[in-house]
Amino acid sequence: MRAIIALAVLASLISFVKFNHCENTGWATPDQYIHACYSDIPALYGERGLSKGDWAYSNGADSVEYPVVTGVIMWALAKITPAGEGAITNYFNINIFFLALLFIFIALIVHRMRPEFSYLFPLAPAVVASLYINWDLWAIISMLGAIYWFDRKNLDLSAIALGIAISTKFMPAFLLIPIALIFLRRNQLGAALKYFAVTALTFVVINLPVYLTTPEGWLRFYQLNISRGSDWGSLWYAMSSIGVNMPNTNYLSILLLLAGFSAIALYVLELRNVPSLAALSFIVMATVMCVSKVYSPQYILWLTPLAVIALIDKRDLHVFWIWQGAELIYHIAIWQHLASVTGATFGLPLFGYAIITLLRIAATIYLIAVLVRRGLAGGSQSRLSHKSLREFLFESSNAYP
Repeated sequence: MRAIIALAVLASLISFVKFNHCENTGWATPDQYIHACYSDIPALYGERGLSKGDWAYSNGADSVEYPVVTGVIMWALAKITPAGEGAITNYFNINIFFLALLFIFIALIVHRMRPEFSYLFPLAPAVVASLYINWDLWAIISMLGAIYWFDRKNLDLSAIALGIAISTKFMPAFLLIPIALIFLRRNQLGAALKYFAVTALTFVVINLPVYLTTPEGWLRFYQLNISRGSDWGSLWYAMSSIGVNMPNTNYLSILLLLAGFSAIALYVLELRNVPSLAALSFIVMATVMCVSKVYSPQYILWLTPLAVIALIDKRDLHVFWIWQGAELIYHIAIWQHLASVTGATFGLPLFGYAIITLLRIAATIYLIAVLVRRGLAGGSQSRLSHKSLREFLFESSNAYP
């Protein structure tokens, strides 16, 4: 465990050095793209009224474009930021201090769930490169908590953690699909209904006060994601960039997503043993990201811990590193392309960026395929099978009847 903490601290410091260039230059454009140190944190501090002390959801269409827990964190940290000439820098440093702590705790959770592969998370180069882009780590830690408690049959805590995660960044809502499939395999309809009810109640308790007081600001995140077109990193943006124009990408994205979920359902039903949520989460979340209308560079922060806890066999480690390599290349490509479109004298042309985007998605699909193949071969049995009978009986006593 000490080694994991040391690796996580080292990774957070290396990432700070990478992002520190932009801090020293005031996040000037195109310099922040050339040096790949762009961050939403300083950008939104002024643009969303946080620098003036405004409530995160009080500015209507100019409110923060994040769910409630993230918005509260953005607002609260702005409140304790020293004002003055260096306020933006102060706000950035306060935020990344907490993000570094979250990163260390996430590394420890991964170590608790998958100790033999846990070193991969703090060593993942694309993770280190993306650490301080935005606030996603706040949602990732609660999502991992939900997975950890679910696989250990502590369903109440898992449902509450998932409700918090969805209120922090909506993406963890897709974990309800593998959770439903696992309950189906266990023939636990009553437990499933209670789990979903607790998750929904947690979400409502957190969100309802904000919705009732500032409904327009609360709705902005959801309206933005429904109405947005094909964006950076997505399959659809890459295809259009190389001349393959597809109408109705919203419908195509939904259709592919439904097809992916159907394939995942068949996969889960085909497995000989009831799979763990840890074994399924990467497959589900990566499928969502590959077919969605945006595939942001910081999504690697979501997928890497899920990939680590899903790994079964050391023979698959080369696939993990191929995937990380593709992500790192994409990380460089997206910023160099943005540099080229914001006035830099050099950068990556659109066609090259599109090809690298497609290679990144292909690498993600390759890792999904390897995990699925390993699962079908019998390697994805529940991790509970490796526990002692005493541990199993004790943890099962905390589960729903």
